[in-house]
Amino acid sequence: MKRFVDEDMQGAQFRECDLSQATFVGVVMQDVEINGLVTNLVVNEVEVMAYVGAELDRRHPVRPLLRSDDPADLREGWRQLRSEWVMTINRARSVPGVEHRTANDEWSAVQTLRHLVFVHDSWFRRCCLGSTDPFTSIGLAGDLVPDQVEQGIDPSADPTLDDVLAVRDEQAAELEKWLASVTSEQLAETAPIPDDPGWPPYARGRTVLQCLGTVLNEEWEHHRFCVRDLTLLGA
Repeated sequence: MKRFVDEDMQGAQFRECDLSQATFVGVVMQDVEINGLVTNLVVNEVEVMAYVGAELDRRHPVRPLLRSDDPADLREGWRQLRSEWVMTINRARSVPGVEHRTANDEWSAVQTLRHLVFVHDSWFRRCCLGSTDPFTSIGLAGDLVPDQVEQGIDPSADPTLDDVLAVRDEQAAELEKWLASVTSEQLAETAPIPDDPGWPPYARGRTVLQCLGTVLNEEWEHHRFCVRDLTLLGA
């Protein structure tokens, strides 16, 4: 365990760091921004994540729909999310070239959409449908995903926005068709993940609903990031 005592960490940036079970005692934290997977955050003896979650739900009413175990709610949540993506893509098109620009070292809009292509292949096709097909070559995975080439990803891929959107439309149609007939009982079943070393290896034992929840949460979170960055880039 590392200890930082009497350190001046003004302006420090922590990216892709695991700060689980970290303790801050007697610290000064002003104008601090935290983005990430945060649970059980206690500030001055008050657990604040319930407040954060409630405020996010108030600002984004689609969130409870995406967390639901009711297929009708999931269908409506996905419809709303797709509609929001359409507006965001149109916003990106209003500034030529902005889709390839980055803000604060985050992914560009095209990279974000490519990552969601990978999320669909891995967490929906593989985990919810049990597919053993190679992943889409233009998909973009994080550095933690091993054997990407073996799983079908082309690290040299440099698709245009239209290239990525064409794949996204096909994937959306696939998900919508599945959602149109899936039942609550099917969502509660154990996910039919193939018995091979493909990604994600840690999803075994989860339900279909839990794997679908990852897809929908990634879609919502990355849409939020994309909107944020387009604003920073002046789009």
